[in-house]
Amino acid sequence: MPTTLLLFSNMNAKLKTRQTDKGGKVRSVTFGNVTVDIYSRAKKVNGYDYTIYEVADFSHGTRRMRSFTKLEKAIAEAETIATRLSSGEVVAAQIDSREAASYGNAIQILRDAGLENTPLEIAVAHYAQAVKIMGADKVVEAAQDFIRRNPTERPPRSVRQVADELIDLKTNRQASARYIEDLKLRLAKLATKFSVNVDTVTTADIQQWLDGMDAAPRTVRNFRQTASGLFKFAEARGYIAKGENPVTATERIKTKNADAIEIYSPAELARLLAAAPDSFKPVLAIQAFAGLRSAEVMRLDWQNVKLEREHIEITASNAKTASRRIVPILPNLAVWLKKAAKKSGKIFPSSRAYFHELQRDISKRTKTAKLDAVPWKHNALRHSFISYRVADVQNVAQVALEAGNSPGMIFGHYRELVTADDAKAWFAIAPAQRANKRANKPATIVRLPRRGTMPVQQLN
Repeated sequence: MPTTLLLFSNMNAKLKTRQTDKGGKVRSVTFGNVTVDIYSRAKKVNGYDYTIYEVADFSHGTRRMRSFTKLEKAIAEAETIATRLSSGEVVAAQIDSREAASYGNAIQILRDAGLENTPLEIAVAHYAQAVKIMGADKVVEAAQDFIRRNPTERPPRSVRQVADELIDLKTNRQASARYIEDLKLRLAKLATKFSVNVDTVTTADIQQWLDGMDAAPRTVRNFRQTASGLFKFAEARGYIAKGENPVTATERIKTKNADAIEIYSPAELARLLAAAPDSFKPVLAIQAFAGLRSAEVMRLDWQNVKLEREHIEITASNAKTASRRIVPILPNLAVWLKKAAKKSGKIFPSSRAYFHELQRDISKRTKTAKLDAVPWKHNALRHSFISYRVADVQNVAQVALEAGNSPGMIFGHYRELVTADDAKAWFAIAPAQRANKRANKPATIVRLPRRGTMPVQQLN
């Protein structure tokens, strides 16, 4: 004989207990025409026996079992579910024919979409939430945009694969060798850091990578620019969603006035030249006394060094600004170049990596028992040339043309860094020369460091 008990919060709800065919007990809470069952089962944990009460919840269209360790909590939950379901039945009994037709149409729409197992209230709740988020009924447009940005059949590509594709494309489009080499170096670091599919890299990932770089702001900015180019390439080929370049939202790296202009003193330059291998001396001299950028001197061919016409031609293809310019060969630079000059061939025929390796090695070789090593300063040879040249000729526009810079840049960064006397000392540095026995007056020589480097006060 089933036992009937009144529930705690609603006097119209009833609790019944019945025996199952297997001798177990099932409790059920009834409210109106709705009954919610409560099952109990034994469970052993760490050697102790427990009873678990599971409430069968059909309020979402399919059965979900909700577990409780206390019977009173299970009964309270069953009462809540029964009341909710019964309220729905009351509402259904009160709807008119128009509302009933609307309900039937809604159910049919779900069936046509293959969502027959989705309760109508769930579909309505999702729709209402979407409209609330967007502030208008734009659910369909939002779904279409989502599919456009996130195609279901996006081709998977790792960061490394995309980097290789980008390099191949730039090579086929005949980008400069210097650009390709730089691109390879930067993309290699990016691909090593992110050995994952390109569409899984997030803005936070990129920002953390940039923040962790132990480098000058300009270098970090260059890596950010390279990374952005890779993800733009991936976006154009459907490897990532449209508008989902993770670099776009990262912090922009400010470099204006961020890197202090560093220059060498004449004595420091003399020590660097003295420590340099003979084959590398012309490279240093061209940077120090003609102001060429490292990339420009690495591209420079001897046939563009016009000793007889006393100038160096920087072709548009070799210049950073893609603009041809003529740089004068000053008297002391001519002395440095005459012995090494060739009709043609690269001034520096080796790799960019070896170029920077030589710079570091030369810096180390300047250390003596009495003097610390001359540190290698970023772009300092070019910065020094511009600074000393401005002090020497007092003509910013002229130096801007020679250096391939804007007058505004020179006014903002290079004026009044050195004196005219400093400039005379700088442009007097030349290789040691044997005195001309046939001349009436030998060259005036002031000896500086060993290894054949010295300033000359007068070049005969």
